[in-house]
Amino acid sequence: MSSHTPSPVKRLTAPEIYARKGGTPLVSLTAYDAPMAEILDDHCDILLVGDSVGMVVHGLPNTIGVTMEMMILHGQAVMRGARRAFVVVDMPFGSYEGEPEVAFANAARLLKETGAQAVKVESGPTVARTIAYLTQRGIPVMGHIGLRPQAVNVDGGFRAKGRTPEEREKVLQEARDTDAAGAFAIVIEGVAADLAGEITAAVKAPTIGIGASAACDGQILVVDDMLGQFDWSPKFVRRYAALRETISEAAAAYAKDVKSRDFPAPQETYFAK
Repeated sequence: MSSHTPSPVKRLTAPEIYARKGGTPLVSLTAYDAPMAEILDDHCDILLVGDSVGMVVHGLPNTIGVTMEMMILHGQAVMRGARRAFVVVDMPFGSYEGEPEVAFANAARLLKETGAQAVKVESGPTVARTIAYLTQRGIPVMGHIGLRPQAVNVDGGFRAKGRTPEEREKVLQEARDTDAAGAFAIVIEGVAADLAGEITAAVKAPTIGIGASAACDGQILVVDDMLGQFDWSPKFVRRYAALRETISEAAAAYAKDVKSRDFPAPQETYFAK
């Protein structure tokens, strides 16, 4: 009898993502653990281990407190669950804004210790040089422009970008610089539809929108927002489920059965032989 080992599933690559510019829109969601990554893997081109994990999973008020260790832990979990999707890990605040050599050491650590295929950085005014430094040394980089969550303290909160002529030109220039530096894709967050369309037309890399209209080359959402696990979500989120209510109802039913001793029932109980 001969045994047959199934062929391993081939993961998507950075060049394949880059080649999707102007084609079938890229489907992306965040993932923070192995079970969710396994579920999403069949449906997503890109899974982002976002630093949003600090808020979504760890209850932090923003992403500033997220550490390298947190990103590595969740990146490892997602890689255990995903087989086909291209996995990107966010570089946390403070890990890449200084000298490019430090950014490279941190990015290399993320990829080595997680097995992920790329990192994402928020493309502030000084980051293009770092993106070029990383890509030239074999690290695929996804950029992030517009509303940048790691800049929350400078901006005084989470607010849409590009609403004034000066700010609009600044966001557009950051997009051009990120593209020229070699990013294989660029997340655009929290900008008006016309600006998102202008950016998408101006850059060679595919754009992935979050609150940036259907003009982009793909879309991403925080998976917990999309699944309705919070009682509030941003304007740009469409809820495709209502898991908060479902989980609450299930927990209430369980509590009721425990208190009435209806659970566990005989079919859920072990007995002596």
